[in-house]
Formats: sequence, C-alpha cells, structure tokens
Amino acid sequence: MTPARRGRKSIGLLALGLGLACGLPACLDLRAVGAATTQRIVIDRHTGLALYGFDPVAYFTDLQAMVGRPEFELVFAGAVWRFRNEGNRAAFRERPDVYMPRFGGYDVLAVGRGVAVPGDPRLWAVTGDRLYLFETFAARQAFAADPDKALAAAQALWPEVIRTLVP
Repeated sequence: MTPARRGRKSIGLLALGLGLACGLPACLDLRAVGAATTQRIVIDRHTGLALYGFDPVAYFTDLQAMVGRPEFELVFAGAVWRFRNEGNRAAFRERPDVYMPRFGGYDVLAVGRGVAVPGDPRLWAVTGDRLYLFETFAARQAFAADPDKALAAAQALWPEVIRTLVP
C-alpha cells in the first residue's frame, strides 16, 4: 500500500467508523464524500475505493448492500475493491464482469440521459444478472417501472458518456 493510499485509508476508516457508530445506511452521506466523475468506474476520490467500499459480490450472494473489509481488498481496473470475505474476493477475481456494476457504477437513468452521475451503492437493483446503481430512490423506482426502456436508453448513450470520462 502506498503512503498516499495509507493516508486516504485512515480518513476512510474514520468515516466508516463514524458511519457504523450511527447506523451506516442512515448517516453515510455519499454526496459529502464525493466521487470522481472523470473515471470510467465510480471511485471515491478520498479513499480510492470502488463502490465506496461496498462488496460487489454481496449484492448477489447476500441480496443486500454490505460494506467490505480492508483485509479483503483487490485492485482491479484502476480501483480498489473491498469484500466481506475471501470467497467473495475470489469470486470477483475470477469473474469481475459478472460482479462489477454496469455502466461503471453510474446511475443507469442518468446514463440514459447522456450524463455520468455516480450511483449510490445503497440504491441498487440486480436485473438480468447485472448490478445497477442509482443516484436517488426515485431513479430506482423509475428503473423498476420499466427496466427494459431504461437499459435501452443507457446502452445507446453509454459509448457517448464513456468518451467524456478520462480513463
């Protein structure tokens, strides 16, 4: 781990500790944390973590958003991913294409409008064996009402959106 990463990690652990102390889903303000919108994958700009440290495999195995643990990290596609356990890390290592959020973790409805807006890992859906994230609860509801339409729009505009993101 680089010195810069170690420094970011200590800040991230403090925020995570505060989040756990007050009930993570209720008090974790991902807008305050900030995400890089110049990445092809949404990465927390303060910690370097993909999915703000949530375990991408847990959405499929546990059917819920679960925070990963620092001892189970993996660097992939320019991001640091965290997992709940070694089994989840191994599953991701073997098939990242299955477990990574579609559209890099950007809100699928925003992508369908041609813009890159980071999704919130607590607002998610698994549809067609793929993970999708949403910026707001309303976006998730709109997606659920007609996922085929939302996916078609996002798929059509994703090549244009990805060109605006720095690799």
